Amino acid sequence: MFRIQKRYTIPLAVAALVVLSFVQQWWVLPANWNPGAELDVNHAMTPVTRWKLSRLSKRPQDCLDVLARIPAGAIDYMPLEDYTPVKGCPLTNVVRLRSTTVAFNRPFTVSCPIAVAWVMYERQALAPLARELLQVELSQVDHLGSFSCRTIANSPTNRMSAHASASALDVAAFRFADGRRLTLAGHWNNPERPAEQSFLHQAHQAACRYFGTVLGPDYNAAHLDHFHFDNRGFRYCR
Repeated sequence: MFRIQKRYTIPLAVAALVVLSFVQQWWVLPANWNPGAELDVNHAMTPVTRWKLSRLSKRPQDCLDVLARIPAGAIDYMPLEDYTPVKGCPLTNVVRLRSTTVAFNRPFTVSCPIAVAWVMYERQALAPLARELLQVELSQVDHLGSFSCRTIANSPTNRMSAHASASALDVAAFRFADGRRLTLAGHWNNPERPAEQSFLHQAHQAACRYFGTVLGPDYNAAHLDHFHFDNRGFRYCR
């Protein structure tokens, strides 16, 4: 039996939608299903939205345009020129992210596509989960960094980490308006705090819709205290 490989599924679906939109002129596709519509951080995640996100790595100006369309006051960032902070690890299509609708423990430099994916994840998943499960607003995210010129830990191939191009973000804790601070190290496996534990587990699962690779405490010992988000792969969620 003929089988279509997974990596072709989304492009073929997008092509089918384009053809259908021409054939059925009367049918107006919603923006999050329309391959021709500009990506917006408020678009619900669909296969087409995921496809648009995946293309941003090769379309730097399109990526910056997505960030520029975010209303003033909802994000504080600065586009950066391409540069090489460490020999062997050039950075391209990166921004300096200071805050979004939440604060960060410190500003960080990250690839533009990761910044877009983060904003969508934060708006569409993290903040709503905090309201639903904890009845409180998410106020700050504590991260461990985004750029590190190194290979993948314990990799036999010496393949460069996504951190080497600032195309990954490690998140260790979440702070809330009522003063609570949830850490991956202290609350991922904490049955005495079921709501907080549920928030972290559901935050992990939700991230898989926005990032190509999501790693958490159940992946290996190196990730016991943080989530790792990057856009390599296709929904590799561990």
